[in-house]
Amino acid sequence: MATHVITGAGSGIGEAVARRLHARGDELVLLARNAGRAKELVARFPGARTLVGDLADPDKLSWAFSHQTLPDRIDSLMHIAGVIELGPVGELTPKAWRHHLNVNLVAPAELTRHFLPQLRVTSGQVIFVNSGSGLRARADWSAYAASKHGLRALADALREEEQQHGIRVTSVYPGRTASAMQAKVQQQEGKDYDAARWMSPDTVATTVLTALDLPRDAEINDLSVRPTPH
Repeated sequence: MATHVITGAGSGIGEAVARRLHARGDELVLLARNAGRAKELVARFPGARTLVGDLADPDKLSWAFSHQTLPDRIDSLMHIAGVIELGPVGELTPKAWRHHLNVNLVAPAELTRHFLPQLRVTSGQVIFVNSGSGLRARADWSAYAASKHGLRALADALREEEQQHGIRVTSVYPGRTASAMQAKVQQQEGKDYDAARWMSPDTVATTVLTALDLPRDAEINDLSVRPTPH
């Protein structure tokens, strides 16, 4: 039975991945931003363990984890949480830039640093759920795209560094997915939200699990998945 550390399990793609792994009996260690959120996750995924740490403040993750018990064994670390706030470069404030970079890039790097010792023992896997914006930046998406381009660089560097330990590193680049985040994006773009136009989080979860469950004689480095054109 494998053990997975997952961020973003409260909604969207992260919730779908956690639900699928929970249903097949794997052990879950779910990161929550606070104790209240941790209780909600345990209620949703009975038997799961939680760690409390705010991705928006990665400088304090070390301190937070020093007061908690980290799992002894980890087979995968899945970075799925993320934030987005659209806006042109001429209007985005340093606070907006820092928030994107902290949650979408610095926190995943810091979490990876903490869990690498366990992952090296198991020759585990790190999965970064990135975004199509990690491959191409568009107007009004600069801060989000920059954080996701950085996440791609983090994954590529980590893959080369950890080959000697047998750690597989995968970046998944989903297109628009029906989720609360997508509803927010549509609102910011001044459009009506229609979930039927986008991929289901379960579809992206299937992509993530394909990379996770691939036989150990191969690895998927980069995988893009897009909604079927209507």
